[in-house]
Amino acid sequence: MKLRSTRAKFLLTIAGLAFIFLMGMGAERIITRAERSGTSDSIFPQANAQSQAADEDIPTIVERAVPAVVNISSKRVTNVSSSGNPMLQDPFFRKFFGVPQERVERFLGSGVIVTEDGYILTNNHLVSGANEVEVVLPPPDNRKFSAKVVGTDQTTDVAVLKVEAKNLPTIKFGDAAALRLGQTVLAIGYPFQVGQTVTMGIVSGLSKAVAERQVDVELIQTDAAINPGNSGGALINTRGELVGINNLIISNTGSYAGLGFAIPIDVAQGVMDDIIKHGRVIHGYLGIRMDDLTPDKAEFFGIEKGEGVIITAVEKGSPAMKAGVKVNDIVTAVNGKEVKNLGELRRNVSAIHPGEKAELQLLRDGKGMSVEVAVDKRPDESAAAVKPEEEKATPELALLMGIGLADLSDEYRRELELPDDVKGVLVTEVEGGSPAEEAGLSRGDVIVKFNLKPVGNLAAFKGLVKGMKGDKFMLTVYRGGAYLNIVIKA
Repeated sequence: MKLRSTRAKFLLTIAGLAFIFLMGMGAERIITRAERSGTSDSIFPQANAQSQAADEDIPTIVERAVPAVVNISSKRVTNVSSSGNPMLQDPFFRKFFGVPQERVERFLGSGVIVTEDGYILTNNHLVSGANEVEVVLPPPDNRKFSAKVVGTDQTTDVAVLKVEAKNLPTIKFGDAAALRLGQTVLAIGYPFQVGQTVTMGIVSGLSKAVAERQVDVELIQTDAAINPGNSGGALINTRGELVGINNLIISNTGSYAGLGFAIPIDVAQGVMDDIIKHGRVIHGYLGIRMDDLTPDKAEFFGIEKGEGVIITAVEKGSPAMKAGVKVNDIVTAVNGKEVKNLGELRRNVSAIHPGEKAELQLLRDGKGMSVEVAVDKRPDESAAAVKPEEEKATPELALLMGIGLADLSDEYRRELELPDDVKGVLVTEVEGGSPAEEAGLSRGDVIVKFNLKPVGNLAAFKGLVKGMKGDKFMLTVYRGGAYLNIVIKA
């Protein structure tokens, strides 16, 4: 009995240890499954996995990119004119009050090294007219170089600098056209003189035309923090590729407010190539003026889709005129690439070099057609806009819907230098706060059409207005050498 009892205890002990071991294995398996279950049951499992991978790789991306983003400082010296102030012309005042003869302006910003032998992309507004430009590499290098301004382009706000050095760090170019809304981007630059800074955000807008600066290019909008000093720096994607050159911010305070903009790298690269090869930027020129085809305007052209560009003027002797392009033609594509707005058309045409062909897909009177235009060089000077006299006696005004109108007299024609073929009525007054003012009608405009119907004189205009149907109408006006279409909602 004693032997059996001992054997029984031994077997119970072995069984207990086996049970504990199996429970431990089971618990391990349960925990493992729970962990996997927690991952797979996430609301956005793939997004979380991608985000985590991207987060882990961001420092590597940044470490690879930051050596190529440099600090730029420039100095511009201008002569101070004293001719407008009699006191400053007096030798007494000039001697005892130390009237300055020169004014020194300093600008701080950023730049991106794009070739190993020292070519740098930055903004035109940082270095245009500068007497001195200095480039400082980021730590731990910290080398300083005197930079040469190879060329600038005011139209795109791009400038190219050159420093004498070899084997410099660079950033690989990316594809700005492939950017998508919500895509993660990083901005690298030198804001507020605090040294190199990296900020992260998303692409919050594409193809943005910004009125705050007269830049003839559609910009990338981002909420990555961009502040004064970031101008000219790098906007990179999560592969560390350069997709834009940081350009400007919109803010009531002058500091970051969530609206930053960058020049697409394909635009900047095209400018750089032209400057290096030709010494200046050569923009393609067709000799047309344009306006966006909005849904409101599309109604009057009998088009359902409000996308495209309206030709508002064709310059005499221009490539467009020679090809047969006409006012109120609607451009829908250039060389097979769809055109949705004015910015896209301008960018596509600017990318075509003189001597090349541009095939324009047009809608004319509702019918599709194509014309081939031989692109030329853009003239150095553009025609000056018509500026009517502000202080002139006007005849009796016919106030109609907040608009003051008068027939075109010979006197008006002479003063406004109107071509003989411009016929219509003159806008002599636009009431503040009226629908006409809100729509963009201005004093000095000549109304030539009402809902695409010709306006011969004031009486004809009144007749067309009385016979209109609906609560809005479209005026075709002649302004500064071009025809504009303005939709006014009553």
